[in-house]
Amino acid sequence: MTNTADTVDLAHRLAPGATDAPAVSAPDRPTLTHGGLRRLIRETVAKMNALGLGRGDRVAIVLPNGPEMATAFLAVAAAASTAPLNPAYRADELDFYLSDIGARAILVARDEQGPAVEVAERLGIRVLRLLVADDAPAGSFTIAGDPVGPPAAPGLAADGDIALLLHTSGTTSRPKLVPLSHANLAASAEHIGATLGLTSADRCLNIMPLFHIHGLIAAVLSSLAAGGSVYCTPGFNALRFFHWLGEAKPSWYTAVPTMHQAILPRAARNADTLAATPLRFIRSSSASLPAQVMAELEATFGCPVIESYGMTEAAHQMASNRLPPGQRKPGSVGAGAGPDVAVMAPDGQLLKPGQTGEIVIRGPNVTAGYEKNPDANASAFAHGWFHTGDQGVLDEDGYL
Repeated sequence: MTNTADTVDLAHRLAPGATDAPAVSAPDRPTLTHGGLRRLIRETVAKMNALGLGRGDRVAIVLPNGPEMATAFLAVAAAASTAPLNPAYRADELDFYLSDIGARAILVARDEQGPAVEVAERLGIRVLRLLVADDAPAGSFTIAGDPVGPPAAPGLAADGDIALLLHTSGTTSRPKLVPLSHANLAASAEHIGATLGLTSADRCLNIMPLFHIHGLIAAVLSSLAAGGSVYCTPGFNALRFFHWLGEAKPSWYTAVPTMHQAILPRAARNADTLAATPLRFIRSSSASLPAQVMAELEATFGCPVIESYGMTEAAHQMASNRLPPGQRKPGSVGAGAGPDVAVMAPDGQLLKPGQTGEIVIRGPNVTAGYEKNPDANASAFAHGWFHTGDQGVLDEDGYL
C-alpha cells in the first residue's frame, strides 16, 4: 500500500472494498458501505477545499468517540492534515495543543459550546461544525462553517503529505509533536493487516479512543484498508461490551490490558452471547498484558490472544505475536511485524539475542522526525535507527 498514491486514488486506498460492502457501523445506526465512504471522502475533500483548506493545512478534530470521529479522521486527512484531540481536555491543554499544531480550523460537533470552541475563537482559529442528518448511515456527515480563506488547490492528499499529527504523552517533558504521513499510515495499516490476516470478511469492534494511535490505526484504518469493516462504539464501557458484541458480530477486537481485565468478570453472565459470537482472535497492545490475563481471555473466548507492541512514532505497530500456526509467547510482545526491530547498545552496536539494550526500529511506518525539535531528533534517530526509549531483549526466535 505504500507509495501508491500515483496509481491508487486515496479514497480507494482508504476504502477499497466492494461498493456495497459494509465499512462503518455503530449502535442503532444503518451501515455505511465502502462505496458510501469513498463518496464521503471525495465530498469532504471538495468541501474542505471550498472552505480554503487543503494539503498542508492543519485541522484539529475534537469529537466524541463514534463513527463520525472515525470517518472525519479519514475524510479530512484526505484533504488536509488532521490532529484528533481528546474532547476531555481542559482549556489550558487545548490552548497548548491547538497552538503547537498550528491549526487553521477546528472541527467540532454541531452543538458543541465547550472550551474547544472558546479557545479556538480566542486564538483566531475557524470553527467548523460537523452535521449528521437524521437516519444517516453511521459515519455520514457534512461540514458547515465560514471559509478560512480563498479556495485551496483541489485534490486528494499525496503519500508524502502529513495525514496525522499526534503528541507524545509528555509525562516527563514537554509533549513532542509527531507528524505521520499518508505513506506512514498506509504502511502501518498494511503491516497490521498482514500480521492479523485481515480480509473483507473481518469486522473489528472498536472500544478504543479515536484520539489515540491504537484505535485510529489498529482498529479503524487497518480494518478498512483490508476491505473489512469497523463497528464504532461511543467508547469503552464494560457493562455494554457484550451487548455490542452481540449486535456487531465482530471477528475481533483490540484493547489495552485494563479493558480486557474489566471484560473478563462479566463473561460468565453473557455465556449465550459468547457462544453466538465466536471471535477469530483478540488483540492487546499499548501496555504489557499479564500472562494470566492472556490465558483467561483465551479460555473465555476460545480464540488466540495476540499481544502487540506499538507507539505513536511508528504509526502504531512495531512487533507482534503471531496467529496460529505461528508462535504467541506470553510475556513477549512478539517478533518484528512490519519495521525492522533490533536491540542496541549505547555505543550504537546491535546486540545479540539474550542481551538487554534499547529497542530500535526502522521502516516505512516510522515518522520522519519530531516537528520543531532538532535536539530530540538528533538523539532519537542516532545510528540510523529510531530509538524507542524502551529497554528490551530479543530471544533466539527474534521475539521481543
